[in-house]
Order: sequence, then structure tokens, then C-alpha cells
Amino acid sequence: MAAVKPRVYLDTTVPSAYLDARSPDRQRLTAHFWNFRLPEFVPMISTIVLSEIRDTPDIDKRGKIEKLVEEFDVVEFDVRADDLAQRYVQNGIFPDKYESDARHVAVAVVNGIAYFASWNFRHLVKVKTRREINSVNALQGYGPIEIVAPPEL
Repeated sequence: MAAVKPRVYLDTTVPSAYLDARSPDRQRLTAHFWNFRLPEFVPMISTIVLSEIRDTPDIDKRGKIEKLVEEFDVVEFDVRADDLAQRYVQNGIFPDKYESDARHVAVAVVNGIAYFASWNFRHLVKVKTRREINSVNALQGYGPIEIVAPPEL
């Protein structure tokens, strides 16, 4: 019997970094992750990620990002995720202006996704943020989530 692959949620920073030549080291690390590590997971995105990709002003880049994620499973941002995101904001984990980050995490959590990959070190990939999120998750009856940069997987 084949082992079940763990699921990993990719926020928009990950597929964007795959194509972003402005940061060659990050682009190289993302390509390595994409080609060698990601196949060991079930990659997941959300309707939020799809919306953010659609907002990419460069039409050529937008098309390339859409192509990168077209085979990924997509989870819906729903009322449960919105409620959890609001709790993150109410608890001061994310300021109001970064509520979209809270929404990304919440949609992954309510869908039971084990890993959350992001290049956002300002608001997401931090020990303090992970601890606070998992504290709120426990109080709300959700499991923990591991928030990491792609090379950590």
C-alpha cells in the first residue's frame, strides 16, 4: 500500500518566486523545492491564491503562474475560514492591513492541511506567529499547522 502524501498549502509568494528573477537566490531555491521536494506532497492552493494570481498586472507573468498551479487542488475560502481568520486578527497575530495573510492560514487550517509554505518572513514564517496561530487553532478545535519557507520542507 502506498503511503499517503502530506498536503502542503502554497501561498501566492511561492509560485510567484518561481518566476521572479529579481531575487535569483530565492528563485533558485523555489525551483529546487518545486522540482525535487514538492512531488513528495499534494500541493494545495485556495480561491484566495487564484484571486491574487488574477490580480497580477503583467499578463505574461500571470499566465505563467496560472500554468504552474493549474493541476493543484483548490480549497474554498468559506465561512469557517473567515471566522478563524477574524480570530487571528482579533488576537493581534495579524494587523488588519494584513488580513489576507490570516485568510491564507485559516483556509489551510480549516481544511486540515499539515504544512503551509510561504516566502513571507514579515508576517508568516516566524516562530512567534506559528505559536500564536496554533494556540488560537487549539482553542477553536483545530489542529496545528507548520508554517515554513519552501527550503524547510
